[in-house]
Amino acid sequence: MVLLAITPAQAQETEEGVHYLALQISDNDPQKMTTVLNVAANVTKYYQGIGEEVEIRIVAFNAGLHMLREDTSPVLERLGSFGQSMPNVTFAACGNTIAGMTRKEGTPPPIVEIAEHVPAGVVDLMTLSESGWTIIRP
Repeated sequence: MVLLAITPAQAQETEEGVHYLALQISDNDPQKMTTVLNVAANVTKYYQGIGEEVEIRIVAFNAGLHMLREDTSPVLERLGSFGQSMPNVTFAACGNTIAGMTRKEGTPPPIVEIAEHVPAGVVDLMTLSESGWTIIRP
């Protein structure tokens, strides 16, 4: 599969000795959003504890994009702390979902600053998988 728009995470080649984890959130469910953040924090803590590096990308699409919306996120405060305390965790917001919400609501949804906009969340996950990342849907 060839992509015309490649994000920095997709262009990154996996380095030996670094662990790569992508977490999917596609449901507007506060418990699942909390679980995704807990998994990211726990995996980070584990690898830091044994002196190894881990890169984690949380990809939000479909109804899961609410996690990254400034106006509807039930985990907004916690997202802010992630941005400050865990630089190894990045967030991706699906452009297709943003476009759909924009059509439905008449205005683009406000997405948190720490989130990178990607053309398509699922394509982002596929590209990461093809680059050696482990994909998990908690």
